[in-house]
Amino acid sequence: MQISDLATEQKLLPLLRQAFRPMFLFGAAFSAIAMLLWGLALAGHIKLNPFANVLFWHSHEMLFGFVCAIVIGFLLTAVQNWTGLRAPHGYSLLIISVLWLSGRLLLLFGEGLPLALVAAVDLSFLPICAYLLARPLLQTGQSRNLFFVPVLLLLTACNALMYLGVAYNRYDLIQLGSNNAVWLVTLLIAIVGGRVLPMFTANGTQTKKVEPIIWLDSAALGSLWLIFVLHFFALTKYLPPLAMSSLFAASALLTAMRCLRWKIWITLKVPLLWSLHLAYWCIPFGLTLFSARFAGFNISNSIALHALTAGAMGGMILSMMARVSLGHSGRALKPHAIMSLAFLLVLAAAISRTLLIWLWPAQTSQWLWLGVGGWVLAYLLYVLVYFPVLTTPRPDGRPG
Repeated sequence: MQISDLATEQKLLPLLRQAFRPMFLFGAAFSAIAMLLWGLALAGHIKLNPFANVLFWHSHEMLFGFVCAIVIGFLLTAVQNWTGLRAPHGYSLLIISVLWLSGRLLLLFGEGLPLALVAAVDLSFLPICAYLLARPLLQTGQSRNLFFVPVLLLLTACNALMYLGVAYNRYDLIQLGSNNAVWLVTLLIAIVGGRVLPMFTANGTQTKKVEPIIWLDSAALGSLWLIFVLHFFALTKYLPPLAMSSLFAASALLTAMRCLRWKIWITLKVPLLWSLHLAYWCIPFGLTLFSARFAGFNISNSIALHALTAGAMGGMILSMMARVSLGHSGRALKPHAIMSLAFLLVLAAAISRTLLIWLWPAQTSQWLWLGVGGWVLAYLLYVLVYFPVLTTPRPDGRPG
């Protein structure tokens, strides 16, 4: 590993030694705060005056504030393992952390601020991180992982669409940008989850690794790529509902077939495994809801979308953070017992935001509060349990 010597490493603030440390800590804390503020504003208990409006702020910040922080924390940590070159740390990590935080503050307290200022600060975060990711990958010829760079740039394009919607007072552009980001992150979870879940499951249960079926993986991921492309170029309105319903149903079936092969039932004694599996299962669940919606069932776009955001993203991010924070800080992969409760709280939040609202719409406000409460408690538990892990040096004395 071409990394700094131990003496230099020991001079660094532990929080700035690896990207997962500030990004996971601040991202998780921000998601709990933002969700609580959203719930209080929705119930009329507080008055929020963020940039643009409260609805824009909620959808934008949960995607480009929270989710993107965790994605960057993961990628700029993993790139050191992929390449053997020292990942961003120290001042470079401080700069991108401050840039990310500046975006969150501008959007939360940005009522009346020039759109160009807010957009320039916020939109600069992902391209800078893409550069920091691409540089070691190109230096070492790691072409397999280079696809993450255009993914970050596509996310930037989705973010820019939301700002264009504000600039031209076009809600359709705002929704297009946020929906595109959801589908792109869902695709990212499907790809990365498909890589690591079989390996994690085999290692964690001491069983044989499930080898991929090439045609199944290609078909499942190909269907998700097609869904993303149709949404990205706003082509869904040109296809009949039956065609869209069939596409989502096929994608749900193919993705569920992949999930079944990974045998969630053998992971029930390992929280870091069953939580990942349950989060991945939310992808075919969400796809099924979209299929039913296009088939004429009374399912709103918001309900179907939250199966992917609250369910797949919320669950996968919490579980991966719990795992990566331990592994990359030199600790055993045995989370505090209370994290099992956190994993279940996120699942409860997703169920309340989707199935419960659909089945009992008269109690929507109660289900929304259950969802908000479950999410906030889950991510606060992560912050409380992992604060000492993320802010102290590795116990083995190694860099990182």
